[in-house]
Amino acid sequence: MAELVITSPSNPRLKNLVALRRRRAREQQGLTLLEGYDELALALDAGVVPRTLFSCPELMLDAAAQEDVVRRVADLGAETVRLSRAAFEKVAYREGPDGFLAVVPAIDQRPQDLTLPGSPLLLVAEGVEKPGNLGAMLRTADAAGADAVVAADPVTDWGNPNVVRGSKGTVFSVPVASASTADTLTWLAEQGIPLMAATPDTEVLHTDVDLTGPVAIAVGTEKYGLTDTVLDAAAQRVRIPMAGVVNSLNVATSAAILLYEAVRQRGRA
Repeated sequence: MAELVITSPSNPRLKNLVALRRRRAREQQGLTLLEGYDELALALDAGVVPRTLFSCPELMLDAAAQEDVVRRVADLGAETVRLSRAAFEKVAYREGPDGFLAVVPAIDQRPQDLTLPGSPLLLVAEGVEKPGNLGAMLRTADAAGADAVVAADPVTDWGNPNVVRGSKGTVFSVPVASASTADTLTWLAEQGIPLMAATPDTEVLHTDVDLTGPVAIAVGTEKYGLTDTVLDAAAQRVRIPMAGVVNSLNVATSAAILLYEAVRQRGRA
């Protein structure tokens, strides 16, 4: 089958790509957007099968070398579409697009769907608002070898283009799930996974607790922190020492410090 080519920025097919920037459209269609060569290559390695790949050779950093991704997608039986520069720049959602934009199945998984090892290291992000922070936490979870990230009472969805961008595509390689806070806590209890809650309102330092066994590290919003529901359910409350005048860190930074303390204790470093 000949590859479809679209040159007009007003082509009706492109309108749906713009629509997928909205959460309602993503949920209704069960699809999301994945932009970027590196991100797409990582997702393919993780087993993601795109519905459609839109590409623009004019915007590619090295079109001759990067055509491998287009061929990989085509070999999976997915549709590939070439766009003119003007058409691609209309649908790209990030600055400095590199000529790759794929429509992929949305990530819709509950904690009960996760497959965990015997002594899992989990990250629970409760009510985190900013997609960029969720994306940054996923990159850290990937680097630290965390077994899963669970969004409790999520404000955004895992398919938010800015989560995908912030995660550099690791949202497709790190197991993720979403659930209410109550359901997340119930699931952790059923799995026998203790919860460690990050809060400034404790004297226990994060380095003073044992993170070598199964554990779920919980972080909350920068403005309000974790809810009382999570704090009350925690087996341990810990704080990260701070010598400045503010009483909180960026949530993604906090998650990184806590995850890497677990890495240190587990001898993975």
